[in-house]
Amino acid sequence: MCGVTGWIDFSRDLALERPTVEAMTRSLHRRGPDAEGVWIGPHAALGHRRLAVVDIEGGAQPMEARGQGEDAPVVLTYSGELYNFRELRSQLAGLGHRFRTCSDTEVVLRAYLEWGAAFVDRLAGMYAFAIWDGRREELLLVRDRLGVKPLYYHAYPGGLLFGSEPKAILANPLFTARTSEEKLPILFNPRLAMPWETPFLGMNQVQPGHLVRVDRSGAHETPYWRLVSREHRDDHPTTVRTVREILEDVVVHQLVADVPLCALLSGGLDSSALAAFAAAHKPGGLRTYAVDFTGADADFRATPLRPERDTPFALAAARHLRVDHTTVTLDPGRLPEAIPAALAARDMPTLGQFDTSMYLLFQEIRRHSTVALSGEAGDEVFGGYPWFFDRETVFGDTFPWLGNAPRLTDCLAPDVRARVRPGDDERDRYQTLRARVPRLPGESGLQARMREVLYLSLQGPLLYLLDRKDRMSMALGLEVRVPFCDHTLLEYVWNVPWKMKVADGREKSLLRSAVADLLPREVLERRKSGYPATFAPAHAEAVRGALTALLDDRTSPLDGLLDVPKVRALAEGRTEMMTMADNLHLLLPLIEVDRWLRAYDVTLTA
Repeated sequence: MCGVTGWIDFSRDLALERPTVEAMTRSLHRRGPDAEGVWIGPHAALGHRRLAVVDIEGGAQPMEARGQGEDAPVVLTYSGELYNFRELRSQLAGLGHRFRTCSDTEVVLRAYLEWGAAFVDRLAGMYAFAIWDGRREELLLVRDRLGVKPLYYHAYPGGLLFGSEPKAILANPLFTARTSEEKLPILFNPRLAMPWETPFLGMNQVQPGHLVRVDRSGAHETPYWRLVSREHRDDHPTTVRTVREILEDVVVHQLVADVPLCALLSGGLDSSALAAFAAAHKPGGLRTYAVDFTGADADFRATPLRPERDTPFALAAARHLRVDHTTVTLDPGRLPEAIPAALAARDMPTLGQFDTSMYLLFQEIRRHSTVALSGEAGDEVFGGYPWFFDRETVFGDTFPWLGNAPRLTDCLAPDVRARVRPGDDERDRYQTLRARVPRLPGESGLQARMREVLYLSLQGPLLYLLDRKDRMSMALGLEVRVPFCDHTLLEYVWNVPWKMKVADGREKSLLRSAVADLLPREVLERRKSGYPATFAPAHAEAVRGALTALLDDRTSPLDGLLDVPKVRALAEGRTEMMTMADNLHLLLPLIEVDRWLRAYDVTLTA
């Protein structure tokens, strides 16, 4: 796993811009602590920071190749893991290609030389990369199908900047950090962001499953993959068996690494299933990790999304699977110490304790491992969240994952609300994504609606979780792999009818049936529980104090934008919400947006 960046400009000689290209590359050093490389041509410059995972000695980047008898180079800067690279390498060798390394990077480069841009259809993995084709004077930006790996870009007349993280683009003086009041809905709730959207004006993301071509006519983005809805013909036993076979094969392919590999084990169904397959196929045994908080025995408070603590279930799963398990116990009082690191990793407002605790967990894991397996997307693929099972929420005419929580944009001052119109903004976003749902003719009722609900969950909510995990892990040089994001698994399960996904009346019953013989009963039957939160009184008081300081600070970038009495009333209240730990969790973005605007010197315009 690595960091990639670059600059295309058809109006200037980029050979004269090496210091800027090097600064862009250097900004990503945490994503790739092992090596750095820069390639510069007249109108294209590519940078790379490497985290060596496969072929430690080879695989240096940017990597350059030429077609037979051609002078103009094809150059690649690549971040990710290609899980079918061995199969592709064999095919390419049969077609006459000769390899200098054992890396998947060279396989990607040779695949492009052989098949052109259509080669992306053959890739299985998580990746974000750029290919400069000197023969055509064209840049190709590619992002994996589910958006596991990030890729940002800023297009301007005659050129384009790109990078694995916003910081690489911010390192170029051509880009200025600006946002606007219209971005407040996604600043206050990043899950509302469209798949291409960022809070920075003029900066976009390459959408999952898309490629962007950049040439003298500009930047043009097109999809190379979409979910397709078709009739599911397998009966229940066949479906269960197929899910089991696909998932096990995916995990086995994702165990390939030339560095130490571990797994996250929360004691939930998703992470426990992955750990079971990994433990069965990893020679020498498997190390696993979970997070908890000092004093959690006394402080924990059950909520709809977190009905119970992870630790007892993680220990039960670890004993059953006979893995080497570690509980990383964090002091809630120290979480604020990691805020600067989390903010620097994200380049966006953080999620407070949820980012800082994950950062500290990964910091401990990185002492022993370079790669970790994680269970992201299990709930979105198989249907695990509590709001999937509340009929009123499911059939509400908006995003079901918003649950019953108040909208933080309700805390905007009346004049700002009148300008931003957050209700209209939410409806527009909902209808835009709803129109993209790949429907199956003839479906109706609950089945049709659940296809919409699952699709909407694969958009903003999943992308936000994947982004958080990528940023907090890669800031420490830790690669996190997410087997449930395999597109073959998703394509199959997507078309399984909802009634089969919940055949026993419970969440994720299809997955539960597929791994029933692998896990202890208490883990197999456990209810969905979200990533752990601390309910320590001292932490709550610290957040409340930071919020009070923000509301009293006339120098805050948010001064004048908020309905202060409404914010204070929410801070003192206690509302049981399906999606939030508590009221302070709901209000956290106010603190984090203020901090981000200041730290990144972002200009906020009306």
